Amino acid sequence: MIVVTGGAGFIGANIVKALNDRGVNEIVAVDNLTKADKFLNLTDCEIADYLDKHEFLARLQAGAFKKFKAVLHQGACSDTMEHNGQYMMQNNFEYSKVLLNYCQSKRIPFLYASSAAVYGASKEFREDRSCEAPLNVYGYSKFLFDQYVRRMLRRRSAPVVGFRYFNVYGDRESHKGRMASVAFHHFNQFHESGRVKLFEGNDGYAAGEQRRDFVSVEDVAAVNLFFLDRPGKSGIFNLGTGRAQPFNDVASAVINTLRKANGESALALPELLRHGLLEYVPFPDALKGKYQSFTQADMTQLRKAGYKRPFLTVEQGVERYVRQLLARRSGARPA
Repeated sequence: MIVVTGGAGFIGANIVKALNDRGVNEIVAVDNLTKADKFLNLTDCEIADYLDKHEFLARLQAGAFKKFKAVLHQGACSDTMEHNGQYMMQNNFEYSKVLLNYCQSKRIPFLYASSAAVYGASKEFREDRSCEAPLNVYGYSKFLFDQYVRRMLRRRSAPVVGFRYFNVYGDRESHKGRMASVAFHHFNQFHESGRVKLFEGNDGYAAGEQRRDFVSVEDVAAVNLFFLDRPGKSGIFNLGTGRAQPFNDVASAVINTLRKANGESALALPELLRHGLLEYVPFPDALKGKYQSFTQADMTQLRKAGYKRPFLTVEQGVERYVRQLLARRSGARPA
């Protein structure tokens, strides 16, 4: 039996589906369905059981379970604008510590979601303390748990693997609201208004040229399963592509995929602007000083760990994602 916390969420549900695709159905999905629409992420998946996150923790501490094959801990509050630090630390730090210690006591592999938010405004994105300076309490909660893991890695009794997710986009994120990827928001903007909006220049970057390491959730799931198959490996790893691309690339990929779906030709960025299909809006004051204008994962450690598969580019991944969104909108199941 494999446990996936956050199993009805964005990355968790994609991991459940990836496990299903390799014939694994003995899965316990753990989540909080206060936002009930998340259940839609699991309707085409096979699981053995579902448990609320509080019930799961209570039963875990009561010794109600036999040993699991692994725990893939994806559950967390990922809202970078959440200001309730007490809630964030309880949800992301304390809960994670309990699961980690349980897995260590039972010698169960523990794979968990960290975040590139631990780097804050750093210009280097290496898995090193000197590069880490989170800008918000979400990033701090992830950073603090990584520090907790680092202190116990040498005396671990079972594998522990943390993944610092960069800007993940892809299928099964519609429930995330404002925290969904820019690709998702661009898709909806274009359907609603026939144009996509990006921020004007800020922090020394031209309009739409702020750059992030955008990684497809397909690649994220693949890396999780790679480490699940190799229980001899432990550590904290960046999980991006190692390639920063501007928001303009994401917007262009969304618009041009939708144009092609309508039988229209692709347009270069200047033509998208000239035709009013892409426009720039003022950078929000609320985000100034709290915004990562550039991220690019240093992939050295992940590659050293043996993961050799190439990652999808924005052009490849976003096109696939937009086609999935179109399929879901039409009522079809995406390929």
